[in-house]
Amino acid sequence: MALIIDTVATILNTGINVLPVALFLIVFQRLIHRQSNLKVGQLVVGFVFVVIGLGLFLAGLERGLFPLGRLMAEQLTAVSRGENADGLVFWYAYYWVFIFAFAVGFGTTVAEPSLLAVALKANEESGGAIHVWGLRVAVALGVAFGVALGCFRIVTGTPLHWYIIAGYVVLVIQTAFSPKLITALAYDTGGVTTSTVTVPLVAALGLGLAENVPGRDPLLDGFGLIAFASLFPIMSVLAYAQLTALWSRRSRRGSP
Repeated sequence: MALIIDTVATILNTGINVLPVALFLIVFQRLIHRQSNLKVGQLVVGFVFVVIGLGLFLAGLERGLFPLGRLMAEQLTAVSRGENADGLVFWYAYYWVFIFAFAVGFGTTVAEPSLLAVALKANEESGGAIHVWGLRVAVALGVAFGVALGCFRIVTGTPLHWYIIAGYVVLVIQTAFSPKLITALAYDTGGVTTSTVTVPLVAALGLGLAENVPGRDPLLDGFGLIAFASLFPIMSVLAYAQLTALWSRRSRRGSP
């Protein structure tokens, strides 16, 4: 019964949050675009579907994915825990956490529907020059490495800005030498990877890890994994484009 009440409350709160946006769009269409033939019935039905879908999604996150991510982090840290008498953490004792973070980052990204949509459109607009699976795997590897590195940062307690600044320095250099065909697409992939599937599990993993590693604060150390999951896919896609271009040049040189 409590689950039903909480779910209904979440749906109602979602409706309150979405209602101003829907009203703004309707008023904008009527006053700016002068559209008098708006189908109010369809708009209301669509609004109700959106609210119910978002409400159920948020309820599922709160009841399912967030607790699952924290539980996985707790179990992995219990297996991998390692510190000395002074409380200093041996980061290499948490290798199972890093392996699991890599696997979660890769798996959730490959399953990300927004990434699939972008990959299909990129393949269509490029005339097949950009392969769907090539782009998806490149992005997934970037997210996987980023999440694993973010977990390493949480375990070691090193400052977040060191990694982000260094990453963007490398990214700027990569951009200067990357094929123009894929540069803008690479930057877009940093956003599409942090969507409905990836964010809940990655965020829960970071918070759960920070709660169970000695000396770490969930508020100070638990967040930041999403930044890694947004930055490193851009680098991996640019690297994929650079390697593909290099391979193509070598193939042309070797052909008679």
